Amino acid sequence: MKVSPEQALKTLAGQESPFIHLFEHGTLLLEIYKPDKVDFQQPHTRDEVYIVISGTGEFLNGTERVNFSAGDFLFVPAGVEHRFENFTDDFATWVLFYGPEGGEKP
Repeated sequence: MKVSPEQALKTLAGQESPFIHLFEHGTLLLEIYKPDKVDFQQPHTRDEVYIVISGTGEFLNGTERVNFSAGDFLFVPAGVEHRFENFTDDFATWVLFYGPEGGEKP
């Protein structure tokens, strides 16, 4: 299975949503996410990984704020408040949800 960023963004462009499900296998769910100016995410029930495709900005993860750019890996445990802020118009990211509801145990 292969999904390129270009292919995923083209598929997303035809949707009204800022994200689209692209692949599922077991507990793994792959999405692409491209918010328009504001990230309205709420905490999720499963652990989550972001791999930034393009753009730069700031990422709030609980009480931690970090700068991000293309290629960065960001992890968010289940239930933690998080969002992308002050991001460039070209921002897009892969989103991977995995594991059980409530997140994996450390």
